[in-house]
Amino acid sequence: MQGYISVGVFIDGGYYAKVNRALKAAESSIIRVKSLFNFITTRLAMDDGIAPGDCQITEAHYFRGRYRVKEAYDKHLLYNERKFEDSLIENDVIFHYKHLREVDRDGEVQVIEKGVDVWFALEAYELSAFRHFDYVVLITGDADHEMLVRKLKAIKVKPVLLTWNLTDVDATSPLLREEVGHHWELSEILQQYPRLKKELLYKLRDPAVAPLGDTF
Repeated sequence: MQGYISVGVFIDGGYYAKVNRALKAAESSIIRVKSLFNFITTRLAMDDGIAPGDCQITEAHYFRGRYRVKEAYDKHLLYNERKFEDSLIENDVIFHYKHLREVDRDGEVQVIEKGVDVWFALEAYELSAFRHFDYVVLITGDADHEMLVRKLKAIKVKPVLLTWNLTDVDATSPLLREEVGHHWELSEILQQYPRLKKELLYKLRDPAVAPLGDTF
């Protein structure tokens, strides 16, 4: 394929947060959004044999459940939420939030995140149909997005699954991985290109604030 490439990026915030939590625990680092986007465009340009400048992320969207302001304040989450949102804004990422609910079940508090996955899929499909992306990069490991991938392929949009497995248990759905075709697993890529890791990660300077960063 030759010419200009338009890319849409859709980030599953729950999955992204799990990756960042694992990175913070292991290396006191979090993902640098700008570097991640640069990796995406550079890799796609290289795969298609075009100049990196001809491959652009034309839209990026982030989906996540979050607490209402009083709950976030009580849990000391507001600062880190705003800090992370600043990094999204600086990289022209549009964020989509739905409120979380806490439910007491048999004496155990469970956090309910309802409707975010459906919203993610609907927005990704609708925007792909209207914007005519050449590629859609999905940062997620959720099996629920298998049908989204099928629908994207039906309208001639090439889906790419980007994951980063940092635990002993693979968090990526095998069904999703098989359906998507193009799968970039960063843990495997970084074994081949170890220098890339320094570019992708931002080192946290103050370990004291790390526990507050679970919303990243």
